[in-house]
Amino acid sequence: MTVATHSPAPRLTRSTPVHLQPASSGLWRVLDAHGHILGHLERAGDEGEGRWRARRLNPLRRRFQSLGEFWSPDDAVDCIRYL
Repeated sequence: MTVATHSPAPRLTRSTPVHLQPASSGLWRVLDAHGHILGHLERAGDEGEGRWRARRLNPLRRRFQSLGEFWSPDDAVDCIRYL
């Protein structure tokens, strides 16, 4: 049996009304203030590279849309929030 270990959530430096909830190792759900899923934030590469992937949930199509890679978790979360 394999047990997934969750890495610590990235520290957001901007004040944003979202929560990050661990989904798997290196992957977090981005939730709004009401607990609704907005998307996923994923570490891209190793921890030294500091790149982040953003995916936005499209509820009508019931799937996630890739938004790209970013150099900071703040930029990735902002893209998820404002798209």
